Amino acid sequence: MSFGGPQWPHEPQQQGQQGYGQQPQQGYGQQPQGPQGYGQQPGYGGQPDPFPGAQDGGPTPDWGALAEASASRDRRRRWLMIGGGVVAALAVGAIVATAVVASGKKNDEAKNGGVPTATASPTGSPTPEPTFSSVAPPPPPNPKDYISDPKKDKAPLSAEGLFPGKKLTMDKRPYRKGATSATTNCAAVTQGGLGAVLKKNGCQRVLRATYVKDGVAITVGVAVFPSEAAALKAKDQATGGIAPLAGAGVKEFCRATVCLRRSNAIGRYAYFTQAGFLDGKKVTTADKPVFRASDDLGTFAFNQIYARGKAQASAAANAPGE
Repeated sequence: MSFGGPQWPHEPQQQGQQGYGQQPQQGYGQQPQGPQGYGQQPGYGGQPDPFPGAQDGGPTPDWGALAEASASRDRRRRWLMIGGGVVAALAVGAIVATAVVASGKKNDEAKNGGVPTATASPTGSPTPEPTFSSVAPPPPPNPKDYISDPKKDKAPLSAEGLFPGKKLTMDKRPYRKGATSATTNCAAVTQGGLGAVLKKNGCQRVLRATYVKDGVAITVGVAVFPSEAAALKAKDQATGGIAPLAGAGVKEFCRATVCLRRSNAIGRYAYFTQAGFLDGKKVTTADKPVFRASDDLGTFAFNQIYARGKAQASAAANAPGE
C-alpha cells in the first residue's frame, strides 16, 4: 500500500504512445553519439529507463519534490507505527481492565486485607479451632431436691415469708389475708386426730395463715417434716384437721359446725386446709364457693413451697465453683 506521491512504473506504456522505456526512432543496440549515461542503456533488465531524457536534453527531474515526497512517506510510516502502538497499548489496557473487573472480588479482598483462611496467633502460627468437650454438662438442680432434703433446704422459713402481703389473687379471685402464726408445737394447732399424726411422723413446725372472701374463711397450715417420706405418711394418715386461725379482722369460724378439710404434700412439707362460712353455716357438697376457696388456697400453698425449692436451686446453680 502506498500513501500517494510518485510511484515506480511496473508496466510499459502501450504502442503509439511515448513514455517510459520508449525511445523515438531508435531501437535496442543503437547508441547515439556522445558519452553513455542514463537513457542510453536499455535499463534495468530490459525495463525502460525511469528517468528518460535526463542525459539527452530532456527535462531534469524535480529532485526537491521527490525528496519531499519521500519524507512525507517516512512521516506517514512513523505515524502508522505510533498509531499502531497506541492501538496495541489500548488493547492491552482493555484486557487488563477486563481482568480487573472480572476479578473484582479478589481486588476487594486484597484492598481490605484479604479474606483470612485461618486466624493467626500473635506468633504467626494458626490459632487452633475451638474444641468442645464430649462430656455433657450436668443437668440443672431440681427444685424438688431442695424442698425434700433438710441438708439442702436451708433458706429462712417464716409465716410471713411463706404467706406474704395483705392479699392474694387466684384466677382473678382476690382473697384478703387475716392472721398468721408459726409454732414448733405441731399438735397444739390441730383438731381431732391430726395432732397425733403430725407428732408420730416427726413434725418440726407448723405455719398458718387465714384468708377470707365473700363470707368464706380458709385457714391453710403447712407442716414441716425431716424427710419427704415422713410428710407423705402424715398426708396419708391425716384425720381431723388444721385448727382455724382467727384474728386480724377475722372472727371465729368452723367451731361446732361442718367445714371442708383437705390435705396434700410436696417434698418434706405437708399442707392442710379448713374452709367454712363465717356465719357458722354447715358446708355441703353444693357449696361451690367453699370448695373453690379451698382449691385456691391449696394451690397457693403448693406454689409457695415449690417456689422456695426453685429459688434455692437457682442460687446453687449460679454460685461460684458450682
